[in-house]
Amino acid sequence: MSFARSEKQQGQRPALIQAMIDAWYQPDLRTRLLFTFAILVLFRFIAHVPVPGVDLAGLQRLFQSNQLLGMLDIFSGGAMRNLSVAAMGVYPYITSSIIFQIMVPVIPRLKELSQEGEAGRRQINKYTHWLTVPVAFFSAYGQLSLLSRLGVLDPLWPALGSSALASLSMVLSMTAGTMLLVWLGELITENGIGNGISLIIFGGIVAGLPQVFGQALFGNNITDMILVAIFGLAVVYFIVVFNEAQRRIPVQYGKNVIQRGRVYRQSGASHIPLRINSAGMIPLIFAFSILMLPPTIASYFQQSSNATVAGVADFFARNLGPTEPFYWIVLFWLVVGFTFFYTIVIFQQQNMAENLQKNGGFIPGIRPGPPTHEYLMRILTRITWGGSIFLGLVAIVPFFALILTGVQASAISSTALLIVVAVVLDTMRQLQSQLLQRQYEGFM
Repeated sequence: MSFARSEKQQGQRPALIQAMIDAWYQPDLRTRLLFTFAILVLFRFIAHVPVPGVDLAGLQRLFQSNQLLGMLDIFSGGAMRNLSVAAMGVYPYITSSIIFQIMVPVIPRLKELSQEGEAGRRQINKYTHWLTVPVAFFSAYGQLSLLSRLGVLDPLWPALGSSALASLSMVLSMTAGTMLLVWLGELITENGIGNGISLIIFGGIVAGLPQVFGQALFGNNITDMILVAIFGLAVVYFIVVFNEAQRRIPVQYGKNVIQRGRVYRQSGASHIPLRINSAGMIPLIFAFSILMLPPTIASYFQQSSNATVAGVADFFARNLGPTEPFYWIVLFWLVVGFTFFYTIVIFQQQNMAENLQKNGGFIPGIRPGPPTHEYLMRILTRITWGGSIFLGLVAIVPFFALILTGVQASAISSTALLIVVAVVLDTMRQLQSQLLQRQYEGFM
């Protein structure tokens, strides 16, 4: 049966729903969709498997009283609240990926690998997996140490003995959980629909939202909840607009064609799409991760015998919390700075000017080579201002939403909305691409 429905039926449904219906009528795409759904269900089962030796009642009380931990719990889909083996999600892998993206242009060997095509990318991906293991190990240790200091876990490594082995088993369980989720994400990428790692993050966020909204619905009046809904829809709208916005740079291609012994010059037109938000959600993850570090370290020195050290530690512990305006001001500028940094790093790795010159392409009015690179950098810098300020505003929207509405659910990080919308758009594009490919196969 052809996946193409009648024009009248297609016009009555949104594009995403229509794409899902069309994909369902294709046996191979239906298999991919069911496989993706099955892996996400398996991920949710894993997210409810706690690490050994955890006081779940104490954890529940802690997460209800700590706004920052509650916000992080949303990203894990409740896995942190249960201290599951999947509590860290795939974020250690994302951290490792970011580290390698930054190191590629700096380390000559990695730069050579990145230019070797698919084989080089596979090798870099292997290195990324290797780095993920120690990153996950130390992240698990840091997370457990923080919970231990907050009184919901026994002290880690008290002595060499059964307690130390119990601490080691907790750290190793969380590390293994992260690597298992990375493997499941790659299975989705290979055999399902969409980017598997992004869908794992998406699944965790979406799974935690009903509980948050349910608590807010029964704890606030209907007027406040309507304001929150309007606020959320406006944020989603602007996320879609900025995610899809791009500056198209016109490009001309010229090539020589030989026909009957004579050389003819042919040309074609295309464009380079420079996205307003080229960095995606990475600057937000960077900024949140860095802002979590000072108060965590400061908590270790608040009881110091040195008055200066204790005073500095107390300043960071008090002012870098999600209830303080200073926290959101620092977060905004960190996001803006990281957006520029990450965008430029990625642009340098793409070598657009060099690739254009190799393929006989040029921007009208701009000389090939370094002048083209400088021209593209100038445009990219200008449009990145819009993308960076947008991401900075997305990061601090929860603070203003909480002030305007007074509803605790409005403090849900709009970073979560950005991730959800970006993953949905990317998955929809991949699904439509698969459908278009099969339509052309049918014509053949």
